Amino acid sequence: MEHIYPFQTKVSKDQREALMDQQATLIWFTGLSGSGKSTLAVQLEAQLHARGFKTYLLDGDNIRVGLNKDLEFTDEGRVENIRRIGEVSKLMMDAGIIVLSAFISPFKIDRDLVKEIVGPENYFEVFVNAPLEVCEERDVKGLYKKARAGVVKNFTGVDSPYEMPANPNITINTTTMTVDESVAKLEELIVPRLKRV
Repeated sequence: MEHIYPFQTKVSKDQREALMDQQATLIWFTGLSGSGKSTLAVQLEAQLHARGFKTYLLDGDNIRVGLNKDLEFTDEGRVENIRRIGEVSKLMMDAGIIVLSAFISPFKIDRDLVKEIVGPENYFEVFVNAPLEVCEERDVKGLYKKARAGVVKNFTGVDSPYEMPANPNITINTTTMTVDESVAKLEELIVPRLKRV
């Protein structure tokens, strides 16, 4: 962009990571509403924190009441929502922090953009897989009921599509695995990536 001159600090991302003794990574949870993304992200963060990792959790609803409260739930609004989250994640990772992000993020192109923003080597995608009928049965927030009644528009799985990841780093099926089993599996795969060599 014209007239924009990003400055360089005297402290690098590598130096920040070294101070924290960890590898900054974005752990991206994607899946339908009610699939268990936030539940798993919250539990995984607690486990990582207990191991001494410095983390921060970004969640869809929390971001929508602050940073992205100006965005609608249109396709365009969802694209911008995810782009902003990618940029915020990149900033936090530059600070050396391990970021966990739990967002429906229904479109492949948007998840690919986030991966590009933070770098593919820093991106770990978790597909939280639960069939629509199971998510709708859970309906923790009552949103499916509102979507079916026409109160909530452009709701993923009802009148807006969800594009399943083709090659996630891991798929967690929350209909066949408990929260504890799921988090243990995630830890097994993720923790080695977070340790500095």
